[in-house]
Amino acid sequence: MSFMKLFFMAFGMLFLAEMGDKTQLAVFTLVTQYNKPLPIFLGASLALVMVTLIGALFGNLVARYVPTAHLKLIAGILFVGIGIFVLLEAVPDVLRQLGRG
Repeated sequence: MSFMKLFFMAFGMLFLAEMGDKTQLAVFTLVTQYNKPLPIFLGASLALVMVTLIGALFGNLVARYVPTAHLKLIAGILFVGIGIFVLLEAVPDVLRQLGRG
């Protein structure tokens, strides 16, 4: 696959995945708290670059030893597990709010 095709595929997937996630909400909260968007943007951007670099390097290392099909299965299981955990954490709060409303 060409460099540009991989570049735009990674950009599109991560852009969509990051919309409305905890990172974006944390940045939003920091800006509303401190009213200093530039240093918060730069700090958050550097953090995302570092985390992505670690993911790319670690992913390259793991891909040498673990077949892609296994990695996809493990990633799917982790995402489902995290989703269940988040739901279990949220349900009591929602039920409490519904009881008050």
